[in-house]
Amino acid sequence: MSPDPKSAWLTDQLHSYVVQHSMPLDPIQQRLIAETQALGRVGGMQIAPEQGAFMTLLTKIAGVRKALEVGTFTGYSSLAIARGLPDDGRLLCCDVSEEWTAIARRYWVEAGVEHEVDVRLAPALETLRSLPVGPDFDLAFIDADKREQKSYVDEIVPRLNSGGVLLVDNVLQSGAVADPDEHSPNVDAVRAANSALVADERVEVVVLPIADGLTLARKR
Repeated sequence: MSPDPKSAWLTDQLHSYVVQHSMPLDPIQQRLIAETQALGRVGGMQIAPEQGAFMTLLTKIAGVRKALEVGTFTGYSSLAIARGLPDDGRLLCCDVSEEWTAIARRYWVEAGVEHEVDVRLAPALETLRSLPVGPDFDLAFIDADKREQKSYVDEIVPRLNSGGVLLVDNVLQSGAVADPDEHSPNVDAVRAANSALVADERVEVVVLPIADGLTLARKR
């Protein structure tokens, strides 16, 4: 297991301990991690193993039946969510890459969850705005273009059921969000999205230091 490239505060040794004492990785997950890492630097977009375990458990605990994902990549996060759904649950995945989602599809089939997953290959905001406006989803996960993070949230919150869960990834930007001298486009966009979400009276919010920071919000 290679070190988690997302966590700026865990040593390799401590990260290995965390993974070893969370739900064990099965052969499907191990092969997906290895194939994604073999893509090179872009492989760093894959979520951390402990984050996947957290998302599977949260999906089960929250009794999620219908979920939404913005940013699927090679499918580790969607696999985590799908494994937490009941057999008749549904997950809508929004992505723009046929190449990367083709990898995801192979692993969904191998894991036996392909019947639960629908993929829309189009810009995510286009897909979100095409959905009926009104509560429909029990859980949504955002892990896509950070410059559009606030826009994704704005489209998703009205479409969450009361008590529904929103997860937003990479909200700490390797700690850069707390550095007043850091003003890259991604960091400024994530800061703005973080500030808007914590001030949003429609949701209750906590930022968790999992991987590169994961915001957990519950719709009131």
